Amino acid sequence: MQFSLDKEKLPTYVASQLNLFFPDGGLVLDGISRALPEVLAKIEASFKHIKSRYYRKNDDVFLNHLNTDHYASFLYLLSNTIYHQGNEVVAEKLFALNKALHGFDAFYAIELPEVFLLVHPVGTVLGNASYSNKLVVYQNVTIGSDINGVYPKFGCGVVLYSGVTVIGNVNTGDNVVFGANSFTKGKDISGSSVVVGQYPQEIIKNGSPEVFSHYFA
Repeated sequence: MQFSLDKEKLPTYVASQLNLFFPDGGLVLDGISRALPEVLAKIEASFKHIKSRYYRKNDDVFLNHLNTDHYASFLYLLSNTIYHQGNEVVAEKLFALNKALHGFDAFYAIELPEVFLLVHPVGTVLGNASYSNKLVVYQNVTIGSDINGVYPKFGCGVVLYSGVTVIGNVNTGDNVVFGANSFTKGKDISGSSVVVGQYPQEIIKNGSPEVFSHYFA
């Protein structure tokens, strides 16, 4: 795995950002350092499946701390890992840092899949849905619950294009594409489908799994 910043410097780099944004005197460096090996393993496991040239350097997986899509993914995984290690205060700060830097709202307690791709996810809010591998998320996506607290469940290979909203008891099969600005609520969607339009007049069409070969090896 290749790095734009020496991985030994990453904990100090992140800690400096947290201390700048949240100067409350709390200790953050130890928690980041302890979580980093696990986080980098998760980054490598996800990025190695992504076909974009920005995720490779010299035919190896590449983490660029100045690529905001990379760094948004990194901060989410770091916050989630630190949360599971029992340090919720630092997890909260990392979640807030991700919102401040990228406008990306993925709470540290939600579980994104092992393989996911963020594509300039400014304004995206990912709620506590059930997510599966090979998830692609663009900007201004909203995933949330209905008034009964029920969240969507996504199959493997789901693409959420810009402006998508998916709310409530939505269950998808594998290889489903949500077209730009579509809004879906409380509907089952079979595999290999494309969703367009706005609730309650969404339209579900037959799709092609070929779209996923654009994103993942």
